[in-house]
Amino acid sequence: MSDDPLIEDFAVDEDLPPVLEARLETGGARLDKALSDLFPSLSRARVQALLAEGVVTRDGQPVTTASAKALPGLYAVALPAVISAIPQPEDIPLRVLFEDAHLIVIDKPAGMAVHPAPGSETGTLVNALLHHCAASLSGIGGVARPGIVHRLDKHTSGVMVAAKSDAAHAGLSSLFATHEIERTYIALVRGAPQPERGRIISNLGRSTGDRKKMAVLRVGGREAITDYVVDATFGAAPRKGSRPAAPPLAARIACTLHTGRTHQIRVHMASKGSPLLGDPVYGTGSPAQSVREAITAAGLDRQALHAANLGFVHPVTGEALRFETAPPEDMRLLEEGLAGL
Repeated sequence: MSDDPLIEDFAVDEDLPPVLEARLETGGARLDKALSDLFPSLSRARVQALLAEGVVTRDGQPVTTASAKALPGLYAVALPAVISAIPQPEDIPLRVLFEDAHLIVIDKPAGMAVHPAPGSETGTLVNALLHHCAASLSGIGGVARPGIVHRLDKHTSGVMVAAKSDAAHAGLSSLFATHEIERTYIALVRGAPQPERGRIISNLGRSTGDRKKMAVLRVGGREAITDYVVDATFGAAPRKGSRPAAPPLAARIACTLHTGRTHQIRVHMASKGSPLLGDPVYGTGSPAQSVREAITAAGLDRQALHAANLGFVHPVTGEALRFETAPPEDMRLLEEGLAGL
């Protein structure tokens, strides 16, 4: 999940070749700086994004850590395919929870990216909104993200708001910046965090070991605050001898956000030893066999995370609004399966 300020995605200039190659004779500098000097057509920020995507190699071996020291060698950058700078309207059905002249609230399905990016150039929420709202969509977010003031991960379902007017866009952005938004998420996790209710406060930033992941950092990053409560637990590992009561195999967690960092809930739950079920990135360790069978039976192929409610004061009319939706079918079926353990 992410309500973080939007991270720039880079399209490729049409006049650049699909692969750039150059030899670095002298190492020692930061890799991103060295590569931006080696390839003058690429900005340092763009190099960082390409490294994170895993499309940069040195002597045929992938390199991904922007802060690492550059070593001499032959560097190659496989540039992503060119994508249109301007998303096109697409007739994609939307579940609209509320709409007026200033904003629209929708229940985003899992699998829909919020805005175009490499690998998700079409079929996004932005494409759907451009068709649904026609010309009445705020342009403050830029041509690639009109109306977008916050995000959910592609594979996270749930309630989102988008701005149709510039006044609403500015007002909603301010509410998110000052954390005057009510946001609660439902997650199904491995085991159960201890204690059963608490607040997690940590700094989150890019992992130093894998730039595609976020991590709890001792130094740097940005403060992230999540309140959580265990709503229900499922199953228990068999007891052995005189050992204490076994912990549950899985749990349903309600998480309330006080900040909106990239992958905040996923990282925070993993840091408590209870990663989200189905999470391919932060789901370290394997759930019990019975939990794996429940995941398969439910057809869950994503992290089990749903943005259940969103509450805020309408930035133009002043009306107090609150929207709530139930988790979709895959999470509902998974919870039913877990309840039978």
